[in-house]
Amino acid sequence: MNHPLRRAGTPARGGRRRPGRPRTSAVPALLSVVMAAFLLLPTLVLLTRGLTADFWPTLGSRAVTDALRVSALTTGATLLLTILLVTPVAYLLARSRFPGRTVLDTLLDLPIVLPPVVAGVGLLLTFGRSGLLGPPLEVAGIGLAFSPAAVVMAQLFTSAPFYLRTAKAGFAAIDREVEAAARTDGADAWGVFRWITWPLAFPFLLEGLVLTWARALGEFGATILFAGSLQGKTRTITLAIYGALESDLAPALVLSAVMVLVSFAVLLTVRLLAARRPDTA
Repeated sequence: MNHPLRRAGTPARGGRRRPGRPRTSAVPALLSVVMAAFLLLPTLVLLTRGLTADFWPTLGSRAVTDALRVSALTTGATLLLTILLVTPVAYLLARSRFPGRTVLDTLLDLPIVLPPVVAGVGLLLTFGRSGLLGPPLEVAGIGLAFSPAAVVMAQLFTSAPFYLRTAKAGFAAIDREVEAAARTDGADAWGVFRWITWPLAFPFLLEGLVLTWARALGEFGATILFAGSLQGKTRTITLAIYGALESDLAPALVLSAVMVLVSFAVLLTVRLLAARRPDTA
């Protein structure tokens, strides 16, 4: 007979409690398999359909090489402008405290969450021929919309915030005492930045540049609205894939396979850089 005061769940005297067997352990494993298959299967299909015997001949076709060339030139220009224009802003936000800093920081991060199509509309309404700055630019002989410059501007608008975020973290992570010691030894402000601040923040900056380049390479919505899709002029890889789906599927498959391989390499590079960078804590 069970003792009335024995707590519920306590084994009877002389008995042994059997270890609880997790009844739901198979559920997370099953969900993990389903999710992994959902994420990996389309990628594997792209690779198997794109990496065929026709890969190299298609890769050398005019449509594909034009798209690769336009993407390489425009993303390269975007990275250069990002370094020149965004680095000072990141340094200012990381090191300075001023009224409105939080609002400014939020506004500069806004393109990360803003739909690319909305960004394209904003660029078109600002720099287009009928936009806010379009007529003055036209008078000066500068036409930005539907030109390679428009591609760079669309990429810069949508991708530069990724570099801004990591650069801010890099500059904020540097020990100020190291910089102070360099000033004590006679280094001026530029010397401290060049020989101390920049090298210490470089892993963060490089990671940000990789993310920026990847985002610029995959830009679609803002580009097609503001720059159009002109072969050899404004048609990037993503625009070429979209256009090829309506006519010839082979270039779309080859370019998609290239994007998968490039994206994997970029993601792996970012993971390695993140593992090597100094702790910000």
